[in-house]
Amino acid sequence: MELVKPDWPAPANVRAFTTTRAGGFSKDTWSSMNLGPCCGDDPLAVHRNREKLVLHLPAAPQWLCQVHGTQVVTHSLAGSEGLEADGLVSSSPAQVCAVLTADCLPVLLCNRSGNRVAAAHAGWRGLAQGVLQATVRQMKEAPAEIMAWLGPAIGPGVYQVGEDVRQAFPEEQGICFRKNGETWLLDLYRVARRILTQLGITAVYGGYFCTFSDSERFFSYRRDAVTGRMASVIWLES
Repeated sequence: MELVKPDWPAPANVRAFTTTRAGGFSKDTWSSMNLGPCCGDDPLAVHRNREKLVLHLPAAPQWLCQVHGTQVVTHSLAGSEGLEADGLVSSSPAQVCAVLTADCLPVLLCNRSGNRVAAAHAGWRGLAQGVLQATVRQMKEAPAEIMAWLGPAIGPGVYQVGEDVRQAFPEEQGICFRKNGETWLLDLYRVARRILTQLGITAVYGGYFCTFSDSERFFSYRRDAVTGRMASVIWLES
């Protein structure tokens, strides 16, 4: 199973990675490490993929029902699978925070003390509505003590959006859009960096992937429509 690990100076007990599409049991357009149960894949294949993922973790992840919103919960309150939320925070060892993506931006966060971590699902809707702000608030940590890693998402050279998406963002985020004929090209990474910086988080890493362009490693909803999902996970080691 191929993993993408954050290139950040996180404390040694903070563990994190993003899966790729390689090394699983799914077939056809979901080939092969699809971890999303709601995208048309064989449920047994998804189950086997998730079992394989857990071999790299201290426990099974807390899976969320992601709705492109701003709800962020703590791991201990998340309860059973299916809770609608787009961010998860933990301050206890061996609690795995996870988000699923296939073009949207996964953002993993930790504090410098190594006793709090979080994962956020940040597509354009979540970014426009404030999912990163909500995640940082839920961490209950001074922003200067937080670092963030931007995982694999659709890149700024190919992410075409309409005027409705442009209008969903504050005018100050206009520099994150580039005119492309009758559409716009949106830089999700730049939006996220600007939001985090405005919150007082200056230690921001990653942000150089493109799920759309790298079909060998990543699923992409924009590219394939019917496709799988990668998982971005983070936890505190005991």
